[in-house]
Amino acid sequence: MAATKNPRPCSIADALALVGEKYSLLVLREVCLGNGRFDQLVRNIGAPRDILAARLRRLVEAGILTKRVYSERPQRFEYRATPAGLELEPLLMTLKEWGDRHLRQGTDLPMVVAHSCGNELVPVVTCRACGDPVRHEDLTAHPQVPGWTVAGPTAA
Repeated sequence: MAATKNPRPCSIADALALVGEKYSLLVLREVCLGNGRFDQLVRNIGAPRDILAARLRRLVEAGILTKRVYSERPQRFEYRATPAGLELEPLLMTLKEWGDRHLRQGTDLPMVVAHSCGNELVPVVTCRACGDPVRHEDLTAHPQVPGWTVAGPTAA
């Protein structure tokens, strides 16, 4: 089936267009861990320098990271998460938990994250209104864009 010229309008697609590029979420992981210098990012992510520079530029332009000079000679920069960037950290923790559970079964975990309560963080997505955990069977989508249903576009 050929790709459609007008795919479903979707905030997930919009977000992935920005942070779904290879290495972008790993950049955010490192910045959230306090590793915001370019050489640290190259070492810890393993991305080619030119690609990493392009990702950093895009994340700064999008307001997810800020860039500040930490050395004048030679000029070097450090990257930090903006409030919008920090809002993505729970997503990173949820992806980490999923990877631990489904991809690293029976192996040592590469990292454990502790919560301020002193326990290992196990993130759970909950409904803000009722506090219940989000489960697939409890969700019902309501498309808001005219001409779209859950199944796809309505007949023209």
